[in-house]
Amino acid sequence: MPGTAYPYIAHVGNVAMEVLSAIAQRGGVERPNLAVQCALLHDVVEDTDVTIDAVRERFGVDVAAGVAALSKDPKIEGKAKAMQDSLARIRAQPHEVWMVKLGDRITNLQPPPSYWKQDKIAAYCEEARVIHATLREACPVLGPRLQDKIAAYPPTGGRSGLE
Repeated sequence: MPGTAYPYIAHVGNVAMEVLSAIAQRGGVERPNLAVQCALLHDVVEDTDVTIDAVRERFGVDVAAGVAALSKDPKIEGKAKAMQDSLARIRAQPHEVWMVKLGDRITNLQPPPSYWKQDKIAAYCEEARVIHATLREACPVLGPRLQDKIAAYPPTGGRSGLE
């Protein structure tokens, strides 16, 4: 996780825990296995040499479609356009995939790295608002949880306390 000493796998685990906690609190999630598998694999295509085809072969069509939707399209230039494209693809997926994106941003709204400038912090928070507005209806647990994280961000006045 940027700006921390934690290994990157901690992020993936934290996203999965957000999703698992929401499933336990909410109940009635039709495809909990899809949600958990996508949570554990949501960054694998962006951050490793694993391909969507490899995900499909190992985990099936539905998980691959969820992971593909959760992955930014490298052909799209501009962060805002890439985010809109990704959110549109996520919205075409079952709500279990939406839950992963909500959990991802909840997990990412930790104290920002000390090297982030105020404009980057503000933009990151605005992205969280867009994600919330677009996907909040997917989960009555994660939607409000993300809203609370947004309201409290950044928790240390814009710095991680590592300065």
